[in-house]
Amino acid sequence: MASDSPASKRRKNSPITLGGQTIQPGERRTVDLVVGKLYTHSPITMPVQVLCGRQAGPVMFVSAAIHGDELNGVEIIRRLLKVPGLRQLKGTLIAVPIVNLHGFINQSRYLPDRRDLNRSFPGSEKGSLAGRVARLFLEEIVERSTHGIDLHTGAIHRSNLPQIRANLDDAQTLDLARAFGTPVILNSDLRDGSLREAAAKKGIPVLLYEAGEALRFDELAIRGGVQGILRVMRQLEMLPKSRKIPPADPIIARSSAWVRAPQDGIFRASVKQGERVVKDQTLLGRISDPFGESEVDVWSPFSGIIIGQLHLPLVNEGEALFHIARFYRTDIAAGNIETYQETLEAETYPYLD
Repeated sequence: MASDSPASKRRKNSPITLGGQTIQPGERRTVDLVVGKLYTHSPITMPVQVLCGRQAGPVMFVSAAIHGDELNGVEIIRRLLKVPGLRQLKGTLIAVPIVNLHGFINQSRYLPDRRDLNRSFPGSEKGSLAGRVARLFLEEIVERSTHGIDLHTGAIHRSNLPQIRANLDDAQTLDLARAFGTPVILNSDLRDGSLREAAAKKGIPVLLYEAGEALRFDELAIRGGVQGILRVMRQLEMLPKSRKIPPADPIIARSSAWVRAPQDGIFRASVKQGERVVKDQTLLGRISDPFGESEVDVWSPFSGIIIGQLHLPLVNEGEALFHIARFYRTDIAAGNIETYQETLEAETYPYLD
């Protein structure tokens, strides 16, 4: 049984080796993991920054741009690495701001072989390009970690309210999800080929933070991401506890669904992301032809909170318009969202620039 004595809590951290380089306790180093080469024979690498604390603790990875066009996470990690409090880090932080280098360079969600990297885990050393990148990330980053946070946004022309998606049936994951502090937590089943599924099979809890839109910076989503990661690190005792008042307990949604367009046309939304909707009473918007001669109202088919929204007004029949999380107490959820946004707007951060 582990000792709880002060001496045991101050035990020295262990070195960590990535990409053939060993980072010692108290050291901070950038490691370039070799992914492959471009057509020009130029090498392409996955940049990783490792902060190895002097004292022992968890090993947590934070990753972004698994989908190459999802940029918020890249900025979240940049700001995270500037936080002065990391000097007091216990354990090890592994920061990977750009996992999908090919997609990032080409402003594309996918890799050049048109595969989704987040559906290619655990990967293969001799498989497709996506499979090889997935295998490299799993072996070099995930398998060296005890916990993880993966940062995402919505797709092009679709934004997501700041939210955590996780397997809430796992008690440890639920505790970390609550600590992150988003107003909404969505129970999300593990998808085949996803990073979360591959990590879960190895007993590593991973949170997925969704916020904002592809190819765009969203300031509140970025601030919420930085603050959420720091809260998780405090929960894991990687950083000292904060004196700030903790955020309100998040509301957990066990299910969600997209409302889809009943016909083709031009869509005019009547509600916004974060708003409360009531079954058969909230008008979500109208779809019409360019002349306004054919028009149909779109009503909310169930009660909940809008956590995702299409921003492109041109829609085809069956197109996803709004993502609605279902709650029993939608009034509490809406209040939490308003408080969360007001808090982020009012906060000042010395490490933003």
